[in-house]
Amino acid sequence: MDDASMQDARYHYHVIERAIALIDAPGGAQRSLAELAQQMGMSPAHFQRVFSQWAGVSPKRYQQYLTLDHARKLLSQHMTTMQAAHSVGLSGQARLHDLFLRWEAMTPGEYARRGAGLSIHYGWFETPFGQALGMAAARGLCGLAFADAGQQADILADMMQRWPKAQYVEDTQAAEPHVMAAFAQSGQAHLHLIGTPFQIKVWEALLQVPSGEVTTYGDIGKAIGSDSAARAVGTAVGRNPIGFLLPCHRCLRASGGGLGGYHWGLPRKRAMLAWEAARRDTTHPIVA
Repeated sequence: MDDASMQDARYHYHVIERAIALIDAPGGAQRSLAELAQQMGMSPAHFQRVFSQWAGVSPKRYQQYLTLDHARKLLSQHMTTMQAAHSVGLSGQARLHDLFLRWEAMTPGEYARRGAGLSIHYGWFETPFGQALGMAAARGLCGLAFADAGQQADILADMMQRWPKAQYVEDTQAAEPHVMAAFAQSGQAHLHLIGTPFQIKVWEALLQVPSGEVTTYGDIGKAIGSDSAARAVGTAVGRNPIGFLLPCHRCLRASGGGLGGYHWGLPRKRAMLAWEAARRDTTHPIVA
């Protein structure tokens, strides 16, 4: 992606972030296209074009997905079976629409050194789901964390304490290509998974959950051979260092159809699920 394309992406991501916040606010589902466009300082046609290019659907259609009831529909209609997902045989490669994810896990010995000898470049970026801290090592993106206003220092400290002996360098330019790749609609994104062996097993299982579908902590536990470890699985999911691409937002409560928790806030979880569902239904429409 060249510099001009990156600038356009940053601008559009900021517009989309603001639009999602408006739609998700009380009464947001009733806002008209004209109202949303006016808030963005854009013509209705321009705003609809930018939003639809990202979401795959119009702002009005997206509003219909961004509801708490959608969690219940996901559980009843789009509950994936981890066994079926694993049988696809992705072998270290997962697909998010036309974006291919390739990942490499840190070895147990490397993890035991708590990041010693690892150089991590980081910076802050505008994304469709709010401001994000992007962290990249030589082998790929190793951290993607989201922050609301005033949370930046706490989020940075939270991520740094995960690998306390690593060398951290604030270098937005070095991290930017990895972050831009994470939100691209095509191409490849390289991930460097840094965690305990158990965490990495859980995260690899998450990568097998298809976009637009959901699973539960218990189902992930069964898939990795730990049927009775739902609580440990939940903890590992919560420690996911690469938000959005390691799709912990696809884990829902098994009972009640609730969304469950999310380390970076439930509004983001709703927005991510709505975006994925919108693109899934656009690509594979449900026939009544």
